[in-house]
Amino acid sequence: MRILLTNDDGIHAPGLDALYRQLKSIAEVKVVAPEVEQSAVGHAITIYNPLRVTEVHKQKNLFGYGVNGTPADCVKLGIKVIFPDPPDLVISGINLGMNAGDCIIYSGTVSAAAEGVIRGIPSIAVSLDTYDALADFSYAAGFIKRLAQLVYKNGLPAETLLNVNIPAVTPDKIGGVRIARQGRFTFKDVFVKRHDPKGRTYYWLESEDIKIDPNMDCDLNIIRQNKISITPIKYDLTNYSYLEELKKWPIPC
Repeated sequence: MRILLTNDDGIHAPGLDALYRQLKSIAEVKVVAPEVEQSAVGHAITIYNPLRVTEVHKQKNLFGYGVNGTPADCVKLGIKVIFPDPPDLVISGINLGMNAGDCIIYSGTVSAAAEGVIRGIPSIAVSLDTYDALADFSYAAGFIKRLAQLVYKNGLPAETLLNVNIPAVTPDKIGGVRIARQGRFTFKDVFVKRHDPKGRTYYWLESEDIKIDPNMDCDLNIIRQNKISITPIKYDLTNYSYLEELKKWPIPC
């Protein structure tokens, strides 16, 4: 089994390292990840600047390849340049902070996995529900190792990735695994006005969720029950139920 491993927290992120150490025992793993953090860049790709790839070593051994681009760039390069043959799986993570609900559309972690799916490769995105950089990633990494083996064995439907969110609690407090739909929540966006040392105005976005989806079977609420949430996601954003209605509009050309 060949696995392309990436993330959006950057190639030096501890979650990536923890996952690499688990996966290399079951597969040939190549790490291709952003050289710096690229959180919340969504599915952006680099088209107006050159992409540069730098070897990253740990303890004098090649760990992976750092890219001065986005998570989606990393997957593209990994598949077309780094791997001599296409990988069997693309895995993105382990991300700091959950990627559930409306956050999915912004997530570089999920978008990296979506890029794998676009290329016809089964893909997994994984996040740990904490922003503590000193968090213990070992259980989450072990879980994804087992899940990767299942995905490799069973495959996934076309255009579908698995978005996995794992509670940041000790293994004895994990309440099981639930297959969940994507939830919804409402953001309250606040732009704080500040000034730099030269007196120029800038704004800092401070957002918080103020309304959580009441459906208890959605990813947001499953995570809050200390259960692992797995959501099958498709990147086709078409609203099929509205297609026929929209065709009735007398839209002039």
